[in-house]
Amino acid sequence: MTICLTLLCATAGDDTSEAIFDDDAPNERGPSEAGATGTALPRYSVAVRAPSTRCARTAHALALKTTLEPALRGFDYGKWHGRTAAEVAATDPYGFSAWLTDPDATPHGGESVRQLCQRITHWLNSLPPDMDRALAITEPAVTRAVLVHALSAPVKAFWHLKVPLLSTVSVTSYACRARTCAA
Repeated sequence: MTICLTLLCATAGDDTSEAIFDDDAPNERGPSEAGATGTALPRYSVAVRAPSTRCARTAHALALKTTLEPALRGFDYGKWHGRTAAEVAATDPYGFSAWLTDPDATPHGGESVRQLCQRITHWLNSLPPDMDRALAITEPAVTRAVLVHALSAPVKAFWHLKVPLLSTVSVTSYACRARTCAA
């Protein structure tokens, strides 16, 4: 059986240039642009979303009925939670640099890039084979982790994948072998 999973990025909230390491920080453009995005979404049989406020707002703005999926939560930022990337880079430049270059680094005491990728791979592998087409509203980090898995890319590629605000990415799985597909 084939599963086609379309991920809708709720916001660009963890873009390291201006990020606020938080799952509740709203992006003003998100909900106002979501209506146009909703009309472009492919058909789906299941819709899930990450537990963040941003993902809930995006689903609401699109008038989508979604099921909360805890495994799709964004990063655990540990002691960096609520701070901006600029603040972290200024107060912990070594830690911030390590986090962006070493997939096993956890200078914030939270979750490493590798741990996030492993969590998302476990979730992907747990999807029922008869799911058909699914929509997931996620944080950008989760979408990056899905792409790392689907492309069989090294975890170090994580930060090189850009996931713009309200962008969609679709991946198809054929008998546990994922690849990217057109939405």
